[in-house]
Amino acid sequence: MTMHIGCHVSIVGGVQNAPERAAALGAEVMQIFTRSPQGGKAPELTADIIQEFKAQVAKHKLQGIYVHTPYYINFASGNNRIRYGSVSVVRDELERASLLGAKYVMTHLGSGKDLGRAGAIQKTVEMLDKTLTGYIGSTKLLIENSAGAGEIIGDTLEEIAEIIRLVGSSTIAGICLDTQHSFASGYDWRDFTETIQRVDSELGIDKIKLMHANDSQTELGSKKDRHEHIGEGKIGSEAFRNIVTFAKQHDIDMLCETEHDRVVEDMQLLAKMRD
Repeated sequence: MTMHIGCHVSIVGGVQNAPERAAALGAEVMQIFTRSPQGGKAPELTADIIQEFKAQVAKHKLQGIYVHTPYYINFASGNNRIRYGSVSVVRDELERASLLGAKYVMTHLGSGKDLGRAGAIQKTVEMLDKTLTGYIGSTKLLIENSAGAGEIIGDTLEEIAEIIRLVGSSTIAGICLDTQHSFASGYDWRDFTETIQRVDSELGIDKIKLMHANDSQTELGSKKDRHEHIGEGKIGSEAFRNIVTFAKQHDIDMLCETEHDRVVEDMQLLAKMRD
């Protein structure tokens, strides 16, 4: 095992076009949506599309495929239709990702503003359970930590750990740790030793399966989701050197979700820190 670096890639024209785009950016691994993140029907994954996608992944020697669920997932909504829609979409994404040979699907959990904290966690656990019941695909699910605005679920690793424990499914492999979201939620990566100890006590290091490598436009504890290019935000280069060293030691792939005009530089910077 080694640690790979990549980024989010567009699927315009079909998922089968993404591997070539990833390779052109210099990505070793890639993250994609398999449908519009804003909503609407998922494009069909025909046998031909799947075959072409896998051929392109092999051709461009990509070392891992990761799928992000759409933005509208909310397992803790007070609206039945939204909750059950979320169950249906995340399950569908797991099935689709399995067809494409993706290792993980990552999802946010939603907001608990309708149900209160305890009710929201209980409902989230119930909905995740429904999502995973009877699922036999190869792709595992990761929960992504959130930046914490509003009554968002999963802004602390302690809360995510509790949800994973309560669901108790081997399909949930762990978390996708977003550096910017965690910084916005009060995890100070500039004090690396203390923060990694906190992560370990709240969640367990072994539960970090993937990382979103994003610097932060906003201050520690801001609760705002604002990505910045590596080394140019409030987290800073020195902290990222420590984060990259940690990811390398634990074979955790890193994905940049920064703007595409400069995502190549971000990946190159991370690779330099790694190598």
